Amino acid sequence: MDISSIIKIKPKFVPPLDQDFVPASLINRKFRELVKASGGGIPLKLALERADGSISTYSTLVFKSDSPYAQANLPYVERIVKFLLWQRGGWKVYVGGPADIGEYIKKTYSTAGARAFDATFMGGVYERPFTVELTDVAGVPGDDEESIPLGRHLDGCRVGFDLGASDRKASAVIDGEPVYSEEVPWDPRNATDPEYHYQGIMAAIRRAAEKLPRLDAVGGSAAGVYINNRVRVASLYRGVPKDEFDTKIVNIFLRIRDELGVPMEVVNDGEVTALAGSMSLGENPVLGIAMGSSEAVGYVNASGNITGWLNELAFAPVDYRPNAPADEWSGDIGCGVQYFCQVGTIRVAEGAGMLFGPDLKLPEKLVVLQEKMEQEDPLARKVYETVGTSLGYALAHYADFYDLNRVLILGRVTTGKGGDIMLAQAEQVLKADFPELADKIKISLPDEKSRRVGQSIAAASLPEIR
Repeated sequence: MDISSIIKIKPKFVPPLDQDFVPASLINRKFRELVKASGGGIPLKLALERADGSISTYSTLVFKSDSPYAQANLPYVERIVKFLLWQRGGWKVYVGGPADIGEYIKKTYSTAGARAFDATFMGGVYERPFTVELTDVAGVPGDDEESIPLGRHLDGCRVGFDLGASDRKASAVIDGEPVYSEEVPWDPRNATDPEYHYQGIMAAIRRAAEKLPRLDAVGGSAAGVYINNRVRVASLYRGVPKDEFDTKIVNIFLRIRDELGVPMEVVNDGEVTALAGSMSLGENPVLGIAMGSSEAVGYVNASGNITGWLNELAFAPVDYRPNAPADEWSGDIGCGVQYFCQVGTIRVAEGAGMLFGPDLKLPEKLVVLQEKMEQEDPLARKVYETVGTSLGYALAHYADFYDLNRVLILGRVTTGKGGDIMLAQAEQVLKADFPELADKIKISLPDEKSRRVGQSIAAASLPEIR
């Protein structure tokens, strides 16, 4: 069901090379305005429960059944559920409100429904069958969440690494000061042998450790979901057969820790992005967005702590057009991975007619794009303006779900002049369409070196030396 044909919007900015883009932020804002103008809507409350019993809630209003906009209720709530699942995570979703909405969500988020990928994924992360429970608003449980401190340990001789889909980074750090950093290309998603992952990670750690007088601790940042240093789900290992994933990948970091004989912590790369932002900016709350092989997001709250949320916004929808580009893994459309990473940036460039060598992979294509930008190529500039426009609208959407103060943007896509153009365009969008957010949210780019290896340096601070 196409919500954009029901709820009409007029963006003040249009991405120059992606003109069909329909900002979720504007659709949702217009939806809420129309509900209010109709004399008030029907309360709807959602809650997501995670394996430790923690619960996140979200409340909104929907149209009454006799409203001419009532048919927008189902796609509106479905996209919110989708966003919440990938932002906060959960094995159970409570839907309190109109029965037709609850039934639609239950059918859609089943292993036989349109969002079967999401249901199966969440069940795997939390090791419980994914469930949608229908109730009234009063029957939805309340918030029950805790936050925990992360990293910021700067003492001693440490190695930090960051594992992406196109390269792995490692840094050697002494008492908080980096003394060595490296970037090494690799191709983990197509590797079927678990040893490829093990040997690559160990090589990165050992090379960095050689630059230290001793090794006291190792911290790691990696795309995917990690619980107690165990790999739960991650696209980095999608090429490994399931039996070998279960026996050799799930505990790969426990194996490495034991072999190194030092404290070691590995967490999601988005969390380390946010940690890097919080440490460098000295302010909270911080949303960190790493535009690398995919979109990695993390969040540090006002207390400087992390939550138990997933923050996997690569899978969260930001574009509500019915023909939005589809994610190759989940099959869903309009999600962050198609906009705010190498995948999305090259999609825009190639869609506009930019030519790349037939044998080039995404990282190599990005280098070509960046070289064109350094030469002031007008098409390259439009690529970054396009990504920046989409980013501005996405940040306004994220602000519906996060308390935002500072946003740190880093990663390979931000390297060079293009990163500055992208940020400036996002700021223009906020000022024009969301002035109240433009006054509150400050977007930052780190220095050029930190844009590329800042995560591995922050990762080094994860473990505590006892």
